Amino acid sequence: MGLARRIADLFRAKANKALDAAEDPRETLDYSYSRQLDLLTRVRRGVADVATSRKRVELQLAQVQGSADKLEGQARQALSQGAEDLAREALARRTAALGQADDLRSQLASLHDEEDRLTLASRRLEAKVDAFRTQKEVIKASYTAAEAQTRINESVSGISEEMGDVGMAVQRAQDRTAELQARAGALDELLASGALEDATRPAAQDELQARLDEAGAAGQVDRELERMKRELEAAPPAGEPRGREEPS
Repeated sequence: MGLARRIADLFRAKANKALDAAEDPRETLDYSYSRQLDLLTRVRRGVADVATSRKRVELQLAQVQGSADKLEGQARQALSQGAEDLAREALARRTAALGQADDLRSQLASLHDEEDRLTLASRRLEAKVDAFRTQKEVIKASYTAAEAQTRINESVSGISEEMGDVGMAVQRAQDRTAELQARAGALDELLASGALEDATRPAAQDELQARLDEAGAAGQVDRELERMKRELEAAPPAGEPRGREEPS
């Protein structure tokens, strides 16, 4: 199992190294930035669409309100001429127009709220995109500098490939050392607690120590029992109120 695990670790290390060599973080950052710009463009387009719909509803509301006002004037004119039927019809149309105007006002309020929400989201997203762009350029510059420095060091030392294997070997040695130290400490604790028998200790001495430990435990139990008896005798009977405590 140990050999298989080391082989798997070595395979993962080589695979990660191959992926790191094939992937350029600068290209990934540029791609992420372009995706964010596309999202920002869609949000702005949504704001523009909502604003266009709001403007259209405003125009419809103005037309309906103008029609209602005109119908009211026609009703007054018909009534002044004694044409009560025409006045009644004009007022009925005006009532329908006013109902339509109320519906348009409700739609207009919803569009205002949606436009405000999208505008706020667009501003926040724009701020995040600008911050990411600044961070992206800083990271790209740092990566380029580190890459150049690494290539210089590799060309000078010539041990870039060996250092990876050496580092893994050192890590394995450290892990193995820590494992052995932990195992030795655990065995020491078990021997000290008596869970494991020490072959170097005489059997009579182990038996004597066990009897001493048992006697000590029994004495501790007796002392605890006596303490609980004294507490029960000092406590007042159940249901009897305790005396008022004297102020300190």
